[in-house]
Amino acid sequence: MSLSIMPDQNKIFAELIAREMNLQPWQVFNTIKLMEGGATIPFLARYRKELTGSLDEVQLAAIRDRHQQLVELEKRREFILETIAAQEKLTPELEKQIKAAETLTLLEDLYLPYKPKRKTRASIAREKGLEPLAEIILAQGAVDPTEKAVAFIDPEKNVNNPEEALSGARDIIAEWVNESLPARERIRNLFTREAMISSKPVKGRELEGIHFQNYYDTNENILKAPSHRILAIFRGEEEGFLKLSVEANEETAIFLLNRIFMKGTNKASQQVEMAVKDSYKRLLQPSMDTEMRQLAKQKADYEAIKVFAGNLRQLLLAAPLGQKNILAIDPGFRTGCKVVCLDRQGRLLHNETIYPHPPQNEVGNAVSKIKNLVSAYGIEAIAIGNGTAGRETENFIRKIPFDRPLISIMVNESGASVYSASAVAREEFPDYDVTVRGAVSIGRRLMDPLAELVKIDPKSIGVGQYQHDVNQSALQHSLEDTVTTCVNQVGVELNTASKQLLSYVSGLGPSLAGSIIDYRNQKGEFKSRTELLKVKRFGEKAFEQAAGFLRIRNAPDPLDRTAVHPESYHIVRQMAGNLNCSVEDLIEKEELRKQIRPKDYVTETAGLPTINDILQELAKPGRDPREQFDLFEFDNSINSIDDLKPGMVLNGIVTNITAFGAFVDIGVHQDGLVHVSQMADRFIRNPNEVVKLTMKVRVKVMDVDVARKRISLSMKEAAGQ
Repeated sequence: MSLSIMPDQNKIFAELIAREMNLQPWQVFNTIKLMEGGATIPFLARYRKELTGSLDEVQLAAIRDRHQQLVELEKRREFILETIAAQEKLTPELEKQIKAAETLTLLEDLYLPYKPKRKTRASIAREKGLEPLAEIILAQGAVDPTEKAVAFIDPEKNVNNPEEALSGARDIIAEWVNESLPARERIRNLFTREAMISSKPVKGRELEGIHFQNYYDTNENILKAPSHRILAIFRGEEEGFLKLSVEANEETAIFLLNRIFMKGTNKASQQVEMAVKDSYKRLLQPSMDTEMRQLAKQKADYEAIKVFAGNLRQLLLAAPLGQKNILAIDPGFRTGCKVVCLDRQGRLLHNETIYPHPPQNEVGNAVSKIKNLVSAYGIEAIAIGNGTAGRETENFIRKIPFDRPLISIMVNESGASVYSASAVAREEFPDYDVTVRGAVSIGRRLMDPLAELVKIDPKSIGVGQYQHDVNQSALQHSLEDTVTTCVNQVGVELNTASKQLLSYVSGLGPSLAGSIIDYRNQKGEFKSRTELLKVKRFGEKAFEQAAGFLRIRNAPDPLDRTAVHPESYHIVRQMAGNLNCSVEDLIEKEELRKQIRPKDYVTETAGLPTINDILQELAKPGRDPREQFDLFEFDNSINSIDDLKPGMVLNGIVTNITAFGAFVDIGVHQDGLVHVSQMADRFIRNPNEVVKLTMKVRVKVMDVDVARKRISLSMKEAAGQ
């Protein structure tokens, strides 16, 4: 994204953003300047703390986005000034107002009278020469409008009598009212405070749209309604099942307008009063309806995208099992269970199909095959997809008498089918069908969720809320930010990472990621970070942005295994030199690190934040910030929704978090809902206060609707049971 604009303008922007975000202008200005120079958010958050004042990724992204809004606002301002000037209507006062406008809404209000329009009732009236009559009436002097209208009768212009002249004049006045800045501000304020959105079923489609039944007769403040409800009723309208209207109190609105435009109680004033009422009903109210819908949609989109991004972050940072020899199973009934064996690097070693379930019921043969594969490939863990036949396959595996302890884990397979049919999967496994690719994805997710999930479009992972209804550009932007942050927070092993994982590393992208893979295939493993500079098109800027996030596990230089940036290697070596030890000794021996006084190593380019980060990294070099893997098991006696009974207390795992609660997998192929009111014995505003994605929870079954496949769960009722 380009953020290029004049430096002086950036200073103005920085001051405005700093006020809005309660930051120092220098923090914002430095951030904008560094971003314009190609710095990424992860790089700034990790390696440029002195220049940004230790801003985190969320603050940096907010600065970037707000700056882009201001750039776009400035472009619109210039366009409006040029357009009005070309009409020779740009007065010094109007120019001053336009240049002072701080919001797009105000800017568009100022532009409205000069904006090219399609033919309107007012423009038709002007063509008939009725504008002077409109001016006479609006002045509301002691005149008889009907007598004045006689002079404007012109059959050739289709003005045949005084009433037709007055009607045209009122149309012009109505447009003036609609384009009046004070009028729009007062009506907008009224709508912002009080506008109600009402939804009703479209006649004749009540049964067809029964899934929108909850919204067949609703009426609530549009800007206070929960985001999920706004998105739901907008979807109902889009699909043709709901009819919506957005209105404020009409009497109040017209009263506010009359206070601006009414000057008396004479005959001219009566004409103005008629024009004001018409203006509100025909022009202002529909305009505010559109504005409020857009505001409500933006607010709902923001909330839904925030929920989605938070869920995605939790899923991407889920605990990895680590490098193990994995046997992964993509379960199925009629088509069988696809079985793959993966080595510790996730490479496919073997695949075949077993049929332990109906209709084949080849249990003995399946047991024999699984035992042989476990022995032949030194399997250390078994991953089982949680889709169709998942619980049945889990039960089948648990009954096999292996000659040594083995863990078997249910793995969320959302999006695995999307991956298996993708170009990425075809490129990885051109000689295998989608079922084998899906099983490989399930196994790799257990080893390292982040490394595998980056290959899938985030929208397909299944952790969103109305993800298809929100602004798709904003959603994609937010999700890409989330993936990028997670990848760089964890760090990437340079010699084993896929192209997709590398492409999210700060400063890389798909092209450089591909070049790294090509170099690795031709030259073998990287021995040092500096070797990256030999990669095609990998310049100094890319090295600056990316190097600190790339790890080389077996590198001769121990610092290449850490998150210490190469630009700071000399500081670590100076520390080691001053203590008469090696860098390895400094990493391994805490007593040596304790002798270091951080302030002794502060320079103009490396302040205390950088020195402290270096020392923390030396204490835990290359540490994975994700939690340790925690084994989890469902209740073996519960396999389908038919097995559930109210009162049961079960183990579950959180699969999705929304604004109104959390969905929990209890092992019956249908997630149950824990409403936010059932999460704890205290008021919960946001479900994230209590749960996070992939969290293990205890839940009590409150209600089961088998026909509608709805399960109501409670965490607070399960507490202590």
